Amino acid sequence: MPFSIATWNINSVRLRMPLVEQFLTAHRPDVLCLQETKCPDDLFPLKALRALGYEHIEISGQKGYHGVATISLRPLEIVEKRDFCAMGDCRHLAANVEAGGHKILVHNFYVPAGGDEPDPGINPKFRHKLDFVSEMHGVPATSDEATASILVGDLNIAPLEADVWSHRKLLNVVSHTPIETESFEAMRRAGNWVDLMRQAIPEPEKIYTWWSYRAKDWEASNRGRRLDHVWSSGNLAAKLSSIEVLKEARGWERPSDHVPVIARFELE
Repeated sequence: MPFSIATWNINSVRLRMPLVEQFLTAHRPDVLCLQETKCPDDLFPLKALRALGYEHIEISGQKGYHGVATISLRPLEIVEKRDFCAMGDCRHLAANVEAGGHKILVHNFYVPAGGDEPDPGINPKFRHKLDFVSEMHGVPATSDEATASILVGDLNIAPLEADVWSHRKLLNVVSHTPIETESFEAMRRAGNWVDLMRQAIPEPEKIYTWWSYRAKDWEASNRGRRLDHVWSSGNLAAKLSSIEVLKEARGWERPSDHVPVIARFELE
């Protein structure tokens, strides 16, 4: 049976609800994980989503900042909303969804951006980011014959050379510094997570999911980074059928600077 999951940093769900509706109508993923919703729970646009058939919604939001939401055509069972680094930020939500005879634990993450200065000694935002990734070692890809795991979200790190428009020029830019990329990949490997985007689209092919608002013509310059990720436990990785990065969404009216990524599986 087919199963699909999408991840998208929407950069304000209320502001960009028409784009969410457009995306869900056209692509109909079983599960959509949103980040940077910037919306307190009591103002989340539940009615509009349920009108599209997405009856099952788990949210963790706060006014003006951060926030994650998991939206599903299938029933969701909330597992936890972990307060990473004890900062009180809404940056994580885990919920179970059943598909193809599996109970799949879906982790939805919004990792801190880290500010502009890549020095944890003088930049507390960068120190927070490194501590957050370190704490993610406690989120392994658990699985057995009846269970599996998926981790998605805006993880705010482009770990590989082919994940940025220029490895050399971005080595000292937050999101691609060696201290970030090395700790990020060490965390992924320690948790036995499979990078599904690179399984489907191996290096040296470039993958970007984010293009800065600062670019006058983002498409012509194409100075992107892969900041959004889709990982899974090994038993699901073997059933991945495709990965789609919806680049055209960056050109929609009043877009997010991130685009959706869709992972599709063929489950038994």
